Amino acid sequence: RPSRPTSVCDLTNALLEEWSKIPINTLLNLVDSLPRRVEAVIAAKGGPTCVIPRTCTISGSNIIGFFGNVSTITDRCAYILMSDAGVELLGIFRDRRRKDVSLLDHVIVRVVGAEFILGQGGRVQMNKSTLSIHSSAQMFHQVEFSKDQTGVTANLLTSTSHKVSVFFDGYTAQIYILSTPQGSGHALLLCVSVNGHCPSCCLSSFSCEDVHLEPPDLSINCPAMTTHCGLLKDPPFTSCHDHVDPKPYISACIATLCKYPAVDGLKCRFHDAYARACRLHINITLEGWSSKGRCRKSIFCPHVVCSAHEFCADGIGDGTRCFCRAIFASKYKSTNTLGESTICHQNSASLSLVGCLLEEKGINYSVLKLNDPSCRGHMDNHTHMLTFSFNETNTCGAEVTNNNSQIIFKNTIMIQSNTSGGIIRHNQFQLNFSCFYSQPDMKSITFRIIDSTVVQQIASGAWNYSLSMKAFTDANHYQPISANTRLLLGQRVWVELSTDGLDDKLVAVVIESCWATNQMSAIRGLRYNLIMNSCANPDDRTVTVTANGQGTSPYFSFNMFQFSGSSADVYLHCKLNLCGKTKNDKCIPTATERRRRFVVSQYIDDNPAVITMIWTN
Repeated sequence: RPSRPTSVCDLTNALLEEWSKIPINTLLNLVDSLPRRVEAVIAAKGGPTCVIPRTCTISGSNIIGFFGNVSTITDRCAYILMSDAGVELLGIFRDRRRKDVSLLDHVIVRVVGAEFILGQGGRVQMNKSTLSIHSSAQMFHQVEFSKDQTGVTANLLTSTSHKVSVFFDGYTAQIYILSTPQGSGHALLLCVSVNGHCPSCCLSSFSCEDVHLEPPDLSINCPAMTTHCGLLKDPPFTSCHDHVDPKPYISACIATLCKYPAVDGLKCRFHDAYARACRLHINITLEGWSSKGRCRKSIFCPHVVCSAHEFCADGIGDGTRCFCRAIFASKYKSTNTLGESTICHQNSASLSLVGCLLEEKGINYSVLKLNDPSCRGHMDNHTHMLTFSFNETNTCGAEVTNNNSQIIFKNTIMIQSNTSGGIIRHNQFQLNFSCFYSQPDMKSITFRIIDSTVVQQIASGAWNYSLSMKAFTDANHYQPISANTRLLLGQRVWVELSTDGLDDKLVAVVIESCWATNQMSAIRGLRYNLIMNSCANPDDRTVTVTANGQGTSPYFSFNMFQFSGSSADVYLHCKLNLCGKTKNDKCIPTATERRRRFVVSQYIDDNPAVITMIWTN
């Protein structure tokens, strides 16, 4: 029973305090009758107009109601915090670092004709369009918004004469109401969780009521957290105890910090909320409590925009950043992966990694690349998924292997290393992904020659002639390779070097060397030797050299290949010399070093020719 009131306002306050002790279901049934009866009695007696300030605080997973009742949210649903004619406030709860603990994620303000979403970093959306909110007040649909370095505030007046102020800093929301007896008492009786959830407001594809279990965090020292929460009993908070009861704040603080780690500024959220409630009620600013409680500055995240499966928090040393929500990350962590499975299409392959999981590993996505350093991932600005891909047009250095039944494309996501003195200062990262194609899908791994015939005019002292390089698919040179001919990796190719303008009775053409590079330049990039010192590379058994030094049209053959970890293009270069013929046919190369030295002495060409042919896939 309330103490004896001394005024009509005291009577109203006393009645409201008693109502807070009534079971909530019974109380909701009285909403439309008792408050209006009180108003009628006061109005009939000509009583004074008294202002009744009330504050509802929502922080973490706890709701401290207008009358001090504490409710705990255990799911990830939307809850009605306040409802009055034409105005509805909802709190949406989501998981963050733990699957089994839901914290306030954002607040929705609904008025006639508009819906506002108050999110982290002071961001405000109206009907899904982002608003630009500043320190100066701005009006949208009769709702006044302003923002400072601590959070965003929305002020509105309901049709039943309630002045409502909503503050949200991304973690804690406070609803402050000034009500008179001429206004309905209905709004004061909400800010509860029982039967107040709104399933249609759930923003997840899964049920917001699904239960997720997780073992207790053994690093949490509950007795120490209880002592810390108890600081609300001590100065400077005592100066406000007569106006704002600290017990609900202490209870909510203990309930939260004994099951959720004291990170992201959560350790002092309830102390800060109590100090703000005190300032709202009696305009007193409590000083000194932050240093006494060893509280860090609250995290506001004004410049960090996270996706729906992320939340903004303290990165410990590197400022605020986006973290993966625990439920979202669990499916990847359970399989020790960093993203989705490889997606293989007919002519392409792609792999998507989760941006917040990479950040959790300390990996900067901007330094990741494929085998070809020019191929980097694409970061989706909305989902924060990092996607790498390659296709038949640009294989990004994919390694291609061919067995009897499959064509295998393999690429690697890696960190581009910048070493200094043989050391590195970043985490190592290497992730292989591949796609398998059945043999009929030859189009995705074939090569084309860019020019079917390469012709070059050569001026070598007195020797003026033209040199051409042609490629064939048969040993008899009946099937020339054209720009439309597709070649497979491992397929045999014959290359003929022929001249026009030379007398084959006097001179012979000697292929001194042939090599492939991954660039147009004959001396830069990766290099693979096919012919060295006029003989086939002994390490490549697919290379054969025919009629070298015997006439003016030597040729050679090899099995088609591609550079691994580099561009798909292959540039074939050949260096030739002219050799004056003698009766001893000393222009024909032999395998001995002594004979080679003798052959070189027979060369009559002062300007050896280099000719290049380009292949691409």
